[in-house]
Formats: sequence, C-alpha cells, structure tokens
Amino acid sequence: MNSSGSYTHGVSDTPLLGDTIGANLDRAAAAWPDREALVDVPSGRRWTYSRFTSDVDRLAYALLASGVAKGDRVGIWAVNCAEWVLVQYATARIGAIMVNINPAYRTHEAEYVLNQAGISLLFASLGHKSSDYRAMVEEVRGNCPLLRETVYFGDPSWDDLLRRGTPDLYEEFHVRAGELSCDDPINIQYTSGTTGFPKGATLSHHNILNNGYFVGESIGYTEQDRVCVPVPFYHCFGMVMGNLAATSHGACIVIPAPSFDAAATLEAVRRERCTSLYGVPTMFIAELNLPDFAAYDLSSLRTGIMAGSPCPVEVMKRVVAEMHMEQVSICYGMTETSPVSLQTRMDDDLEHRTATVGRVLPHIEVKVVDPVTGTTRPRGSAGELCTRGYSVMLGYWDEPERTAEAIDPGRWMHTGDLATMREDGYVEIVGRIKDMIIRGGENIYPREIEEFLHAHPKIADVQVVGVPHERYGEEVLACVITRDTTDPLTLDELRAFCEGRLAHYKIPSRLRLLDTFPMTVSGKVRKVELRRRYSD
Repeated sequence: MNSSGSYTHGVSDTPLLGDTIGANLDRAAAAWPDREALVDVPSGRRWTYSRFTSDVDRLAYALLASGVAKGDRVGIWAVNCAEWVLVQYATARIGAIMVNINPAYRTHEAEYVLNQAGISLLFASLGHKSSDYRAMVEEVRGNCPLLRETVYFGDPSWDDLLRRGTPDLYEEFHVRAGELSCDDPINIQYTSGTTGFPKGATLSHHNILNNGYFVGESIGYTEQDRVCVPVPFYHCFGMVMGNLAATSHGACIVIPAPSFDAAATLEAVRRERCTSLYGVPTMFIAELNLPDFAAYDLSSLRTGIMAGSPCPVEVMKRVVAEMHMEQVSICYGMTETSPVSLQTRMDDDLEHRTATVGRVLPHIEVKVVDPVTGTTRPRGSAGELCTRGYSVMLGYWDEPERTAEAIDPGRWMHTGDLATMREDGYVEIVGRIKDMIIRGGENIYPREIEEFLHAHPKIADVQVVGVPHERYGEEVLACVITRDTTDPLTLDELRAFCEGRLAHYKIPSRLRLLDTFPMTVSGKVRKVELRRRYSD
C-alpha cells in the first residue's frame, strides 16, 4: 500500500523554464532561424522562425505605437488564423495581457467580457459562418466605455495598425522587454462559472510557457515535428498545448482551417507531413468516419494529443492503427491550471490510455481528497482531485472571493472532479462534484444559462441540466415552469430567444415543461433527480 495515500508529484531532472514567452521565442529563432514556425494552410502563408519573430516584433512595435502599456488588456475574438498566433506572441512581447474571447460568444457574453476585463484594444475576425463580428462589436461598443479601438483581420484596419510599427520604436521595445518578469500576467481565459457569468482565469508567462513545454517534452517534440492544430486557439488546448509546445521546441504550427473541418484536417496532415495531430475524441471520430478516409496518406504521424473527454477503446485502437499515432497521448487539465496536470506517456498501453487520464506532469503535485474534510484519500478511493504547482493560475481576474473558493490557502486548485488514484499513480476521473455539463468538449455551467433564460417573459423558473447524448456526450436540457400554463413555451421559441445572444453550444436542445421541481428538505432543487428522470 502506498504510504502517501492518493498523493503524487512529478519528479524531473529537467528544470522549469524561467523565460518570458518573448525570450523563449528568441531562443528558438536563434537556434532554428530557417525552420518553419507557422503554416496557415487556408491562405497558403508560411513563416520561418526568423520571419515569424520579425513579424511578431513588427506587431509588438505597432501595439507600442498605439499606446498599449504593460498590463493593458488586449482582446482577441477570432477563429484560428495566422494573425491569432502573431497577436499571442506580440502581446506577450510587450507585457500586455491577451484576453481570449470564444468565437462562439454572442453579444450578451462578449459585452460582459469586454467590460469585466477592461479591454481597450480588440482584435477580431470579420466573420465566420453565421457570426458577423463587426456587427456584433458595433452593437455593444456603446456599452463598453473602455474599448477605444477594434482591429479586424483581413481588413484595412489590420494594415493600418501594422504601419504604426516603425523602426524608431526599437529602443522603447527593448526597454519594455527588460521590464517584464516571467511571473507577470499575460493571458486571461474565460471559463463559465456556477454563479452566473464566466470567470477570467489569469495566467502568467511561467504558467503557460512551462505547461506547453512539458506537454511537448512528454511526447518527444523536437525541431523536426510539425503539429496540426484543428482545436481552437481560444482554448488552452490550442494556444498552449499547440502553439507554445511547438515554439518551445522549434517545431512547426500547422493551421488546417479556421474552425474544425475533418477533411481539411486530414488534408493538412497529408500535405504538410505533420507528425502530430490534436483533437477531442469527437474530432477523431469525425475524421475516421470520412467516406474517403483511406485516401489520406497519414503515414507521417507518430503522436498527438486527445483531450476534453474520455476516449472510447475502439476509437483509440483505430487512431493508433489507422492514423499511425502509436504514441498518441491523453491529457487532463482545466483552464485554471494552464491547462494540463496529468498526461499519458508515449509508451503507455491501451488500457492506461483509455481508462485513465495519465500521471502527473513534472514539477506538479496532485492529490485526491475527501471533499468535505479535505483529508487525502487512500489510493483507489474516490475524492476530489486537487493540483498544485507552477501551473496554477494567478487567480480569477478582479475576483478575489471567487479565487479563494477555487484555490485554498495551501495553493491547491480544487478541480471539482471526482477521481481515484491507482497504485501506479495513474488517475481515473469518475464523475463531477459540480453540475458542469460537457458537450463535445465544451464546458457549460447551468447557472449562466438559467440566469439568462429568466429574462424570457414566459418563464417563471428554470433549471438547466445535462442529459446523455450519443454524439456530444451530453446535451443541454431546460426544465421550465411557465408563468401561464394556457400559453405553453415551445422549444423553438426558447431557442429563438437564445440565438445570437448565447453561444450555440449553450442553447438548450431539449425542453421539459413542469409544474414543480423536485426539492430537498432544505429547499434546494434536486438536479440529480431531473437528470435521472429525463435521461431517456
């Protein structure tokens, strides 16, 4: 029996990086100036490390010329593109805090984030699919007094901004770089909260650079690797496990499409001879199910990362055998921990890759505790998974009370997930303490949707729960008590009320009209009973 109970830490001979993101990029550019750093497949544009660093610096100069100070918040509301990556590194160069805004957000959520983070300069896509970002920005900008400028990718405003980046800013640029610490906040990522609006997880250079670096180390990245990133950059999965894992090893970032497209992803792997491919399990399933899957030459692949939800055994077998990803890795994490705490290794067997979420990464501690007493549980016993180390966020932006709810006085981040730790240190996730819904890899918290739906004139009360869905894992069910039983609410009405104001994945796909909710003796709604009752 392990004497430490359900506690383990990642021992490593490889030290943590003490760099800022900019200094680390300089190191890569010096070592591999002529190797490719970035390929944007849709536009056909390519950057060597030398050119990429030069273009990052030009954008950084332009931000300085625009009056962006250290610590200023610069928003980015865009789908995947080369400009997204340039903004990520340029803001880090000058100590600005990049604020990721989910491209699926609509006006209701975007307005909140712009104001809560105090965003003064916003980068945005012009549009994608049904999203007209310019129109949405125009709709809310009157309610966002701190927002002074919006720059759109693929628009004259982008070129106008770049023209401000003149060489006479060289000295100011280097003075600014000298003022930066690796512990400075550099990124805010919004994660939905149980108490309504999203919380802004605030991350430092040290948080995300080291996490990207050690995730890359775990799957053996070198300057020879080419990483296909079909997952969104606005998530840590894209910008940390993708971009920072690549550039910290001199590898190449390959963007297959603005948003996930199974055929475009496999075509990018084939054309660019990618060695690594990322995705949530539903992405890999979509790729494997393409009618012409066998026509894609994927023999260049050796590894990749699957995260977001458990991978079915049969899918893992096909990924290894048919996609040549013998060294594919499973990762577990959360935005608040930069994100990865646990990861399977290249030589782990099929059972460990499908039944567990791996073992602890270097320089990180994890433990499984009794959710009530906080004491460490014996190995094999379920409890709340907690993690501590360099990867734990600085806190939720401008919300010390909510930070204290998540990070205890010992600096342990409480994940809210129920887990067990095996004797060999591998961890299984067995459930969730909170009511979080995970739909196709997207984390959804019911309270935010409930507060929004309370504004509907027909709704007297509403409870939102997740119920099983074959494709997405879970779907959103709204249980509603209406104000007037003679004028019942329809699902079409409910969805129309949400369209354009809530992200598509948060919009309920099912509706139940009820007279009452099941309650506990203390007067709380029994959500577990609603889930059980309507999970057919």
